[in-house]
Order: sequence, then structure tokens, then C-alpha cells
Amino acid sequence: MPQDWLENVKWATDGLVPVVTQDAAGGRVLTVAWMNREALRRTAETGEAHYWSRSRGRLWRKGEESGHVQKVLAIRLDCDADALLLEVEQAGAIACHTGRHSCFFRRLDAGKWVAVDPVLKDPDEIYGGRR
Repeated sequence: MPQDWLENVKWATDGLVPVVTQDAAGGRVLTVAWMNREALRRTAETGEAHYWSRSRGRLWRKGEESGHVQKVLAIRLDCDADALLLEVEQAGAIACHTGRHSCFFRRLDAGKWVAVDPVLKDPDEIYGGRR
């Protein structure tokens, strides 16, 4: 696959672009993450979501430890070319390292953040205590 399409993305000065990942079936936002050129290239080539982890300082494939792989159905670039949207099928219905379907499980209620989505699987069972 030619790589010139990567040049159409307006990469930030740190070489990253924000990525919103959405459940293709229900439309729910699962996570917001970051990609560099390599992560986007691998995502397009493999059909599985790859991201750049700012905290780990490395490329990672979603599900490499948890098994909760994101099969990419579409990659979209926004009108300013500075943000991406992935439409995915989420393996195991768990996208968050907390064992929930979405990373957006807290809702502001009367001035407090309240967890409103259930834990589908104990994170210690998913990661064996290595999170």
C-alpha cells in the first residue's frame, strides 16, 4: 500500500494525532488514544488497532495483553486532518483496562464523578495483576 496518504494527516509537533475509537455496532465511544505514523500504518495494514502509548513510550497493539483486540472496520480523518476516528468491532466487549466496555464510564452527577458502567471482567483476571 502506498504511504503518501500518511502525509495528509496533520501530525502534532510530537508526531502524534488523537484517535477516537468508536464501537461500530452501537456507536459508543470506547476510548481516546494517540497514534504516530507507524501505528496508523500498522492499523491500516493489519486491520487491527495499534496505538502509541505516551505513558509507555512505545507502540502497542490493542489487545496484545488482554486479548481484547479491536478489528478496524473504517479509519476516518476529520475535516481539519488533525484527528482520526476508528470504527471497530471490540473483542470481548471490553475496551477499557478497568474491565469495562468503554473508558468513558464516569458521569458527572451533582459535582462528583460517578462510575455508571459495570465492570464486565475483573482487570486482575485480564492482566494477571500487571497493569
